[in-house]
This record gives sequence, structure tokens and C-alpha cells, in this order.
Amino acid sequence: MWNPLHPPMDWDSNKATWPNAHLSHFVQLPGQTWHVQMAGSGPVLLLLHGTGASTHSWRDLLGPLSAAHTVVCPDLTGHAFTSPHKTQSPSLPNITRNLNALLAHLQLWPQAVIGHSAGAAIGAQLLLDQQQGQRTSERPTPALIGLNPAWLPLHGVSSWLFPSAARLLAMNPLSARLFSSVGGQPAVVRALLQSTGSKLDAKGLELYQRLLQSPGHVHGVLQMMRAWQLDALERALPQLKGPVLMLMGTNDRTLGPQLAERAQALMPQAQVMRFAGLGHLTHEEAPTRTTAQILDWLSQTAR
Repeated sequence: MWNPLHPPMDWDSNKATWPNAHLSHFVQLPGQTWHVQMAGSGPVLLLLHGTGASTHSWRDLLGPLSAAHTVVCPDLTGHAFTSPHKTQSPSLPNITRNLNALLAHLQLWPQAVIGHSAGAAIGAQLLLDQQQGQRTSERPTPALIGLNPAWLPLHGVSSWLFPSAARLLAMNPLSARLFSSVGGQPAVVRALLQSTGSKLDAKGLELYQRLLQSPGHVHGVLQMMRAWQLDALERALPQLKGPVLMLMGTNDRTLGPQLAERAQALMPQAQVMRFAGLGHLTHEEAPTRTTAQILDWLSQTAR
């Protein structure tokens, strides 16, 4: 209802300094316009960022990964330069369905899906949807890599407190503008990122500050949080086929290690690798190490 009041970030005023802007494309599909960065050739890697982030979070991984792969990095629905959908809420099923339409439009299907936090949930749902339609599809099941993956719902107080707060904020058309006026301040951005257990460089801080200063981006984040439900995904995870890797930062204060243990219990085929001392934004803190681990694991699974 309030989406027209919160347009995406303005590309013209950002493209000169946006990471990998020369690789950006805009794809118009029914109901929304996607911002996608693409590079390389070869087997396709689909990179899905987490809630509140954007393509910028892959800025140091995109180049090395594209040396031997076609890398596809979209901004999620309502985030950064991708518009909200005109008629659909950004729920997990809707985002996944529209992402599938984007891939069909690009005539690409991933060899592997690499998702961070909520992006890992979207990746898992994409694979589950593909498995259900496999009788009419020749697509192979991709490998799935979750970077500090948010595959499971939170329990306890967080399970009702955070969704309820997001719904209340999202219902107020002024919330996004009020939050962006405060949330985009350097001290606030620094505190928010530190609360994840991660330490980013000055460039990383500046990019998140730019995102949080955008009412359109903040509105998209609140709408996604409002619509987010993971109970069905939790029940479906044991049905997931194909290899799974979880890369976990041991200092992740956003999710914590217990969620990874619960997820691994549901997916016995999943491997877990831990990065000591790194937080929820592991791939932004240690992009070289993360890239090397991803490529090594993909090479092993291919063999």
C-alpha cells in the first residue's frame, strides 16, 4: 500500500561510487524491477545477500568467483536498487517465486546457491521448489552454501518480539523515514554492525550507512521482516537433496551457534566449517578466506 511512497535508492546518484557498478543491470519483470550484478562465464553461482544488505556485500568476492564462473548477484526485493513488488508481500515463498522468474528471464540456473543469513533461507526454498517440480524439469539440484545461514525460526522471546515490532513499524508509513534519519548516522551504523560480532573497514561502514539513510531501503527491510516466516522451511529442510555447506563465524552474535547445530541435525549431509573470531558478516570481514573456502568445497563436491 505504501510502496509508492518509498521508491528504491536512486541509481544515478550512487552508481559512480557503488561497488562493481559496471557489472550492474536492471531487469524489468511483471510487478517489479530487479537490480542485478553479473560477471564471468562458466557454471552459474547465485549469490543472495541477507536482510538489510545488498549486492555491495559481495563486492570483494564477485571478482575472484567470476574467474571460472558466471556470478549472479541480485538486490533482494525492496532492498537497495530493486523495487518492492507492486502486488505481493516480500514473504519467503513470494521472493523465491519471483527470483525463479528472474533466473528464467536470464535463462540461467545455478550450479550452486550461496546465501548469507536470510539469503540462505531463500536459496534453500529455491532448491526445495525446484525439487518439487523436478518431474517436469531437467534442472540439476544445485549445491547450497549458507554463510551464517538463517534457516530456522528464532525461539523464545525473540520469536514473537521481533516480528511483532517489525509489523508495527511497517504499518506506519513514516517509520522508514524516521528510522533512516537516525539509523543512517555513522555512530548508529557502527553500533548496529558491531552488534553482529563483525568488524568492517571504513568502506563497509560507509556503504551500510548509505543503505540505512535510504527510506526506500529501510521500508523494504521492514516489509520483509514483517512477512518473514520460517516454520514451513524448518519442516522441509530434511527433504533437501544435494550437498550443503555451512560457513559459520564463531563470533556471530546475530544467530549464534545453536541454530547451526539444529540445522545440521535436520540435514545430516551438511558440512560445517567455522571461522574463528569472525561475526555474522564473515564474508565481508574475510572475503579472501571465504572465497577460497567456497571454491575449494565446490571443487570437492564436483569431484
